[in-house]
Amino acid sequence: MAVSAVLWTVVALGTLAYATTLAVPLSFQLQGQRLLIVTSGSMAPTFVAGDVVVLKAITDESQLKVDQVVTFRPVGSQTLVTHRIVELHKLPAMTQTAGGRAVPRLDSNGNPILQPYIITQGDANKSPDPDATPVSRVRGVVLGWHHGWGRVLLWAGSPQGRATMLVPPLVALGVLELLSILESRGHDGHRRSRARGPHDELLLD
Repeated sequence: MAVSAVLWTVVALGTLAYATTLAVPLSFQLQGQRLLIVTSGSMAPTFVAGDVVVLKAITDESQLKVDQVVTFRPVGSQTLVTHRIVELHKLPAMTQTAGGRAVPRLDSNGNPILQPYIITQGDANKSPDPDATPVSRVRGVVLGWHHGWGRVLLWAGSPQGRATMLVPPLVALGVLELLSILESRGHDGHRRSRARGPHDELLLD
């Protein structure tokens, strides 16, 4: 009984740990949010590599304010960057000529088309980011952050992490099944022995 209790505890703990690593990100997704793992120290000491930020998408440029922390893709890059807004501007929307030169886009009257841009800076950086970012490239506003969550989620999603959480419960279930079979055979043998007893005595008489 003591062995079975220990094995069931292993099954419960492993299953709970794995389910938690799936349920936590899902719970944020159900609220229209997503978790992003921080990979650099440009926002230290606010949050550092290995932390997790909670991101919520914006639906309108009016939702952006100076001092907000946002996640965006810089112009010409697909890498996500999370920095603080230090300025908001309306700047001419740019387009490229056939020769690759950037020129302002013009409206039907020949006036530059203005587009909302953000100027950003990492809390750990001494100066703003070199390029302004169009609001259209902002992926969301950071609602909060959780220290150390990133390391846990990365480990849980790795082959080693999944094996650590899932292999012991599977082994424990296998051992429990084996113990159940052995116990069942023991009971069957005992019943057969008891059933043969009276016949043996009768033959001896």
